[in-house]
Amino acid sequence: MNAAARATTAEAPHAGASLAVALDDIAISFAVKGRPVFNAVAPTSLHMREGEFVAIVGPTGCGKSTLLNATAGLLAPAGGTVSIFGEKLIGLNARAGYLFQQDALMPWKTALDNVAIALEIGGMARAQAHAQAQDWLKRVGLARFTERYPHELSGGQRKRVALAQMLIRQPKILLMDEPFGPLDAQTRQIMGTLLLRLWAQDRKAVMFVTHDLEEAIALSDRVVIMSAGPEARIIGDYPIDLARPRDAAEIRLDPRFHELHRTIWNQLKTEVAKTYGDDMDGVEVSS
Repeated sequence: MNAAARATTAEAPHAGASLAVALDDIAISFAVKGRPVFNAVAPTSLHMREGEFVAIVGPTGCGKSTLLNATAGLLAPAGGTVSIFGEKLIGLNARAGYLFQQDALMPWKTALDNVAIALEIGGMARAQAHAQAQDWLKRVGLARFTERYPHELSGGQRKRVALAQMLIRQPKILLMDEPFGPLDAQTRQIMGTLLLRLWAQDRKAVMFVTHDLEEAIALSDRVVIMSAGPEARIIGDYPIDLARPRDAAEIRLDPRFHELHRTIWNQLKTEVAKTYGDDMDGVEVSS
């Protein structure tokens, strides 16, 4: 596909779209008893428009999840501001859904009950919540597994339940912290394609944290790089001009995918090397 054709099919969010998330000069610190304050994130900024899929990559311990937690309202920044749809965030971000690396399914509840509980705790009648949960389980390909308990499901199936559990609440922003990390490579790609299919239906804003650069490029509109910590900050922001809709596996065969990977990795590998320091002596850092 040539560049002109790619530009007309990428379907990136319109430049005039309003901001779903604005992190402005936020700094995040942690007090540790008997030790100096630990500055996890130096003042840094990140803006994400409505309908935009942004992936955040960086070396281990650089503060990727910390930024996500600040956006969720799970921790307050030491400096700067977090704004959600133009309003300063105070307390928890009620407009966001959060999908963690480890699922939070209740082992004593069936898949149907685990998804429905997200609505029931908000006061919806059980029958209505179950009807919507049944629909969401069908959307994630688990229509035949509604009465299975978590221990009766594979890792990929549990992740599908967790995805339905998040999406049934219709959040405006999706916060995803290494959501497919525990899965094998093949299942990760399948889950990536499922996520893109569901996302394409209403184009919510997505902030997606991953260690996997290939996954980041395959899914997102932009890939943001964080520097090595402590006092990490955003040091790179790359638009991903690959056509949509995408298959998370097949897009990796596109020559442009490999061009983007080489460009981004050239900056990212330096930060990875900083994280491991002397442990990297004599080791060539490559993709």
